[in-house]
Amino acid sequence: MTQQLPQQETTLPTYQNFSELYKHSIDDRAGFWGGQARRIYWHKQPDKILDDSNLPFAKWFVGGETNLCYNCVDRHLPDRAEQDALIWVSSEINQELLSNHPDVADAFKRLGNSVEFYTDYAKRRLTYNDLYKEVNYFADVLQRYGVGKGDRVVIYMPMILEAAYAMLACARIGAIHSVVFGGFAAHNLAVRMDDAQAKMVITVDAGLRGGKVINYKNLVNQAVEQANVKPEHVLVVDRGVMPYKPNAIDIDYAEQRKISHENKARVEPVWLESNEPSYLLYTSGTTGKPKGVQRDTGGHAVALATSIDYVYNGKAGETFWAISDIGWAVGHSYTIYAPLLAGMTSIMYEGLPHRPNPGIWWRIVEANKVNILFTAPTGVRMLKKQDEMWMTRYDVSSVKAFFLAGEPLDEPTAEWLSGHLGVPILDHYWQTETGWPILSHVAKFDHKPHKQGSPGYPMYGYDAKVINEETGEACQAGEKGMLAITAPLPPGCLSTVWRNDERFINAYFGLFDGTRYSTSDYAQVDADGYYHILGRTDDVINVAGHRLGTQEIEEAISGHDEVAECAVVGIHDELKGELPVAFCVLKDHSLVETTESRFRVEQQVIGEVVKSLGAIARPAAVYFPKAVPKTRSGKILRRAIRALAEGKETGDMSTLDDPTAIEAVKLAIKNY
Repeated sequence: MTQQLPQQETTLPTYQNFSELYKHSIDDRAGFWGGQARRIYWHKQPDKILDDSNLPFAKWFVGGETNLCYNCVDRHLPDRAEQDALIWVSSEINQELLSNHPDVADAFKRLGNSVEFYTDYAKRRLTYNDLYKEVNYFADVLQRYGVGKGDRVVIYMPMILEAAYAMLACARIGAIHSVVFGGFAAHNLAVRMDDAQAKMVITVDAGLRGGKVINYKNLVNQAVEQANVKPEHVLVVDRGVMPYKPNAIDIDYAEQRKISHENKARVEPVWLESNEPSYLLYTSGTTGKPKGVQRDTGGHAVALATSIDYVYNGKAGETFWAISDIGWAVGHSYTIYAPLLAGMTSIMYEGLPHRPNPGIWWRIVEANKVNILFTAPTGVRMLKKQDEMWMTRYDVSSVKAFFLAGEPLDEPTAEWLSGHLGVPILDHYWQTETGWPILSHVAKFDHKPHKQGSPGYPMYGYDAKVINEETGEACQAGEKGMLAITAPLPPGCLSTVWRNDERFINAYFGLFDGTRYSTSDYAQVDADGYYHILGRTDDVINVAGHRLGTQEIEEAISGHDEVAECAVVGIHDELKGELPVAFCVLKDHSLVETTESRFRVEQQVIGEVVKSLGAIARPAAVYFPKAVPKTRSGKILRRAIRALAEGKETGDMSTLDDPTAIEAVKLAIKNY
């Protein structure tokens, strides 16, 4: 066991109300965050809380040395060694799957997992002491294969415990992990591997989603083949779901873990300066190339620990369930890091909201006495369509708050959920780039009444205002503008774009001359001070809480030989918030003159997208107009196309080059 380091000052500042707290965070940034820094362990105390001499780049807790893994795991061993740290539940693995895949049970044993199998799900509880051992084994394997401080490790895994071990093990040895969502295709993975220059890739034989087997290993093989920068090794967690033939660079994790286990391996944490990167998380942008959001170490830890208290009102020993995959910001921040930093129990869930039945969420809540829930509205809207008996079948009285984010929460869904749970339903708003909420209703303070339809008001540390893009002045109540945050961004937000400081400035601070971070979301503030998000200002769409760049989808479609040009827009969807639809102009329009031929080409176009980006980016529809509306300078009028797709008025068309293009789009929609 790691030697416990000396205790440090942990007395936190006290505030009478949220207004006092917020004011302190804006008027005296260094003083406020210096007090919050006591929430984590510092191997070396910071020399300076904030260095804002080179904005928009801000450095927090300068000179301080800490380690994320130590703060998440080791620090809790004296008081919480036998408390559950992680509870893994999979509705994808059940007795039926075991009968069809007999190697799965043996694979769990090889990995040292003591799993409980039920008729319709599998479960494993992991104490902080268990987690400590497993993370040390994983870190030992990484080190034995040459991974060390500053090396990048791509993690391409489903929601299994080994994914958490991998993330924490990287943090322990100072390696920089980059988790890629398992729904992405090989090309998408290769692009991220290249940008990160990954030394190692960690993956599994296969994943499961809705009962379907996803061949992760084959996708990784394709990505390695496509990548310009080849990883030295691929570490494979064999789940026994799908046999695979190992390649020369493959390592079987179970074999290597056995060595670490027999040696009772213990790996001392590597202490990092606060501003050294902890991880990269790629997010879609307005260009085809995704942006590598770079997260720091000390600021990240302090911000998440603070948010668990002030935003979510979570307490050590309670159970937190963020229903999100790793590879998305919520999974990183609130499935893995934040609950563990706070000494809570975190639920890791592999499965869908309605499998094996629409009561699975509430069954998990009852069985594990979940105190705080967090997910995207899409999942709730899916359950809202089911028989309401599932909402009353289980005891969910342990829940004290339910947070939703990732897309706007509609009032009917919020009211339906509130009526059944009888607890605050709290919409809040944040981004991959910020890593924790920008706007929220706070659970800890009785600040303002909860207003459905609004994600709340600015959180401490965020000097956020709705700004008129032309004048740069703050908008009046009810006036539409850009939601912007005055620099410096608070701790935990992105420190830059990986290996691209210029893109960081241009993408996020270019609109307001480096003084304000642009969220790229339109918003307005009502007369009561509540904020309302009105939609994106760029070409990024939000599908079930997942951001997708329309240009990425357009580039994938352009791979079809017969497509001359295309435009992808997001349209409103009751369930998922937005869905991508594509408008393709073919080189030969006669290819789609019959229903059968149009369907065939549509499936080919969709296939290009799935092959390049994965099923998550699959267009809901593909239309084939003879032309798309453009300005006289040749820019495609996506705003007008979106309006036509949603059956709305196109508005001002004074810049339109060819009026017949509007009719061509209307005809394509009519003939679909």
